[in-house]
Order: sequence, then C-alpha cells, then structure tokens
Amino acid sequence: MFAVPPNTVAADADRSLAHPVRIARELAADRLSWAHRLRYDPQQRWAGLLERTATHEAWLLSWLPGQRTELHDHGGATGAFTVVSGTVTERVVRDTPTGPVEEWHALETGQSRVFGPDHVHQVVNDSPDPAITIHVYRPGRTQMTLYSLDPVDGLTRA
Repeated sequence: MFAVPPNTVAADADRSLAHPVRIARELAADRLSWAHRLRYDPQQRWAGLLERTATHEAWLLSWLPGQRTELHDHGGATGAFTVVSGTVTERVVRDTPTGPVEEWHALETGQSRVFGPDHVHQVVNDSPDPAITIHVYRPGRTQMTLYSLDPVDGLTRA
C-alpha cells in the first residue's frame, strides 16, 4: 500500500499520448457525448467522425445485421476499435510463405482489437442484432486500400 498526499491532483489524460485503444474505450464510456449523433442506415454501415486532432481520428460506427466492410487496410495508420454494444466479427488475413492465413475474432460488448500499419481485415456484423463500435486511427486515416483474397496468389489489391 502507498500513501497519496492530500494535495495531489491527477492531471487530465493527454490523448495525444494515449494508446488508441484507451481513447476508444474512453469515448465508448462517454455515451452521452455521442449517442445523439448515432444513426442506423439500412443500406450501408453508418460512420460519423467523433474527434479529429493533430494526432488521431475517432469514428463512431453502427452495424445492422449483415453489414460489413470490404477486406482493407488503413493506409499505414495504427489504431484500435472497441465494441460499444452488440457483436462483430473481425476477419484478419495475412500472407505467409506457405500461403494466406485467415483468423476470425468474435468480439462482444467491451472487447477491443488493436491493429498495426500492415493489418488487413474485414469487420462484419453476422449477429441478429445491431452493433456499435468506436474506431481510433493514429495518425488519421489518409487512405484505405481494398484487397481480395485468392487461394493461390494470396492478398491482392482490389
């Protein structure tokens, strides 16, 4: 156990230094700041910008059942996403010397995934209920490359 002097005040967290998953989780916990902005689009996955700074971007996404992204990267950005409600599945694809490898990660409310600059993935809501996620990119997303997966040639730019 340790003692904290009574006049000690915790400094506000500096988001420019925070890990993207920490930012995503803090934003997810502050539902009152973004709930009024949330939309559901039956035609396509909805996304709204929550925060843009010199060091990162944060996006709020809604997913109706069956909605998905294409297989993509984030143009060299690192980041994370957190499931605020519902369930989504992340499909991660990477090339190896013996061929492409696919990993599937089912993520429930409160769970997060972190990604690096070479992360190629697809996110899908394959559950019967809507889902909400918050995604943070460092630096902000400047480009996104779409991919296709060939069983022989592996990942190829679409």
